Amino acid sequence: PAGHGVGRSRGGLTTKIHAAVDGNGRPLAAVVTGGHRNDGALLEAVLADIRVPRLAGGRPRTRPDMVLADKAYSAGVYRRALHARGIKVVIPEKSDQIAARKRRGSRGGRPPGLDTAAYRGRNVVERHFALTKQWRGLATRYDKLAITYRAAIILAACITWTRIWET
Repeated sequence: PAGHGVGRSRGGLTTKIHAAVDGNGRPLAAVVTGGHRNDGALLEAVLADIRVPRLAGGRPRTRPDMVLADKAYSAGVYRRALHARGIKVVIPEKSDQIAARKRRGSRGGRPPGLDTAAYRGRNVVERHFALTKQWRGLATRYDKLAITYRAAIILAACITWTRIWET
């Protein structure tokens, strides 16, 4: 919500940035929430925020080819939602999910596949967040209002994208 504070948890004011980036670490979408929110619950909101204009005109592209994510997104509900949208899923399985599947034996089903070569590219997301944290105001979360904090995130994204044309 635009006018609300950034989020309060037991540790004080906290914020989470949920983001999607392209293969070069350039931001495609960003959603800001309180720090107590589950990462996976915002997957749909982040995907819905993606709008990539086409060079030849027409409708912007809204669906990525694949989603590389960490184990926070490994639940079956997120995998099914991505498969339903025709998006390739590259997410490792949590160890407790592996153990639960093995306990069920043959009824546990097959383990989801993991493209390990593609998963190596997930570090691009971590590098994007490291770059975002170079902005002191974003790293320290001084902003009281979420709308102001999100504006700084969008400004950082715009600057990241303008670096394409500087070279």
